[in-house]
Amino acid sequence: MTEAYINRIATAVPRDDVHTAFVDFAGAMLQDPRVQSVFQRMAQRSGIEHRFSVLTPTHHGPSTEFIVNANEFYTLGTFPETAKRMEIFERFAPRLAQSALDKLALSEAERSSITHVLVTTCTGLYAPGLDFEIVDHLGLDTTVERTMIGFMGCYAAINGLKQARHIVRSEPNSKVLLLNLELCTLHLQETQELEQVLSFLVFGDGCAASLITSEPVGFAIDSFRSVLIPETRNLITWKIRGVGFDMLLSGQVPVEIGKALAACGDAVLGGSAKEEISLWGVHPGGKSVLDAVERGLGLNADALQSSREVLHCFGNMSSATVMFVLERLMRVARAGEQGCAMSFGPGLTAETMLFHAV
Repeated sequence: MTEAYINRIATAVPRDDVHTAFVDFAGAMLQDPRVQSVFQRMAQRSGIEHRFSVLTPTHHGPSTEFIVNANEFYTLGTFPETAKRMEIFERFAPRLAQSALDKLALSEAERSSITHVLVTTCTGLYAPGLDFEIVDHLGLDTTVERTMIGFMGCYAAINGLKQARHIVRSEPNSKVLLLNLELCTLHLQETQELEQVLSFLVFGDGCAASLITSEPVGFAIDSFRSVLIPETRNLITWKIRGVGFDMLLSGQVPVEIGKALAACGDAVLGGSAKEEISLWGVHPGGKSVLDAVERGLGLNADALQSSREVLHCFGNMSSATVMFVLERLMRVARAGEQGCAMSFGPGLTAETMLFHAV
């Protein structure tokens, strides 16, 4: 049967680094000095130095249609309603998508041969949506088949790759363009709950674009595995409310991930031995998540280095993040090396993809 390959990956983030600005803002939002102190300690231990946003933390001269001042967007006591957040998503998501698509550098021949466009996002909704923006920006044939994969959270990219593989294996001449785009920073909530503020600490904006075809270049997609961890459904929730999308990311998530991997790591890896895998593309949901994966699978200290680098430089960009990790691995992979990509999300679910470099 025809095999599918991730031929190449390109990534992009917005201009403005907002991590330090957010730490200062959250410290001021929290009213209890003891809670502030805990938050500051956790921020220092987060393993994150940079996160990027379509929101500008301070004015850089007169406002234009392409600048939204975060200090005005998030004013204590009057956080924006969902409609305003979606207005910003509709304005800025296409620009970030275009940046990633331009870096993918599709040739004219490749553009004319794209047959399918897949988009994953859980941070914004509008129609006609990003799939149409991609068709217009690249000048794709209007008969291209488009699929939106929405609201699956951090593991959506793995599901997007799964769909791309199904397409290529069933239609060998297909060429699939996958876009993973999230503007997580549009959904900050005003709260005094430390656990919720800590969840905001890790999220940033980002986009990845990938080309998946039957051409044997890049990473060969070997298999997928989905494992639902029992009795954890309430640990990650993502609900549309009147004042943005409201996330719950429980501090128990790393604990449950570690326990599940220790108990059924073989199932998660689809029967592959961890010793055979040298390319670990684990979604950096947070430092504690990476620590839990390392412990649960008994990995060497440097096994998740690429994931930790992405966390340090960009934070957690939901569905786009694992693609940032895979892009780094693709730069250094040697032919024949075995790999495992892994993401976690609502359910609590672990989605894995086994692959090898060609």
